[in-house]
Amino acid sequence: MTAKTPVSARLRLSLAAAAVAVAAPAAAQEARPETWGDAQIVWLGEQHDNPAHHARQAELVAALDPAALVFEMLTPDQAARVTPALVADPEAMEAALGWEESGWPDFSMYHPIFAAAPDAAIHGAAVPREQARRVKDEGIAAVFGAEATRYGLTDPLTVADSVAREALQMAAHCDALPAEMLPLMVDIQRLRDAALARAALDALEDDGAPVVVITGNGHARTDWGAPAAVERVAPDVDQRALGQGEDDTGPPQGSFDAVEITAPVDRGDPCAAFAKP
Repeated sequence: MTAKTPVSARLRLSLAAAAVAVAAPAAAQEARPETWGDAQIVWLGEQHDNPAHHARQAELVAALDPAALVFEMLTPDQAARVTPALVADPEAMEAALGWEESGWPDFSMYHPIFAAAPDAAIHGAAVPREQARRVKDEGIAAVFGAEATRYGLTDPLTVADSVAREALQMAAHCDALPAEMLPLMVDIQRLRDAALARAALDALEDDGAPVVVITGNGHARTDWGAPAAVERVAPDVDQRALGQGEDDTGPPQGSFDAVEITAPVDRGDPCAAFAKP
C-alpha cells in the first residue's frame, strides 16, 4: 500500500502547483462557438456572478437551438417543473424554482438562457447540499451510486492531480481552508463533474443533439472537468467547451476549445468573507 503524503507536504506541493497553474493556463484554439451546431454536447462555462457571461450563453443557446439544456444550478426535481409557459413568466418561474433560496446569483441573469430555447427539454444536474455532505462519511462512489466505477469515481487521483486540484480549491477559498479539508473539497468537485456528465449523456439519449450545458468554468474544462467524464464513458460523443474569463484575471484555468474574455465584475474584496473578526 502506498503511504499517504503528509498534509504539510501536500500543502507545500499544492501551493507550488497553484503557482504553475496560475502562471500557465492551457491555451484554447481559435474558435467561434456559434459554429458548434454539429457537436452533440456543448459546454458553456461561466463565472457565476458575471452578467456578460450569461448574456453570451443566452446568445449562443439561441444560435445553437439545442434539443436540451442541462443546468448545474437545477436539481432534477426543479428541472421537471419547467415548461414553456413557465419560461414565458419570469417571476412565476423564479418562484416555482425557489431560486431566491438557492444561493445562485440573481435569476434575471439566468432567465434569458431559458428564454433563448423555450422548447428545449430542461435537465438538472445539481448535487444537493445534503448529498454533498454525505461524501465526508460515505465517499464519492457511494454517494454517486451504481455507475461510480463507470464514471471513474472509484479510481484514485494521481499525486500530481491531487495536489493540483487541492491547490485550486485553496486558491478559490482565499487560502483560508484548513489543509485537511482540501481532499474532501476535491472529491465533491469530482462528484459534481460526474453528475453533470451523467445528466448531459441522459439528455443526449432522451432528447437528441445538440445538448447545451450551463455550468461554471471549473466543470466545463476539458482536461479534468465534466467533459473528461463524458469522454471516459462515451468517447465517440462529439463535444465542445467554452470557458469565459475576465480582463483583469485572464483566461479561466484549464483547457477549453475556445476562451472568451469579458469586462470584470466589481466584487469588492472577495476574500473579506474569510477574514477573521
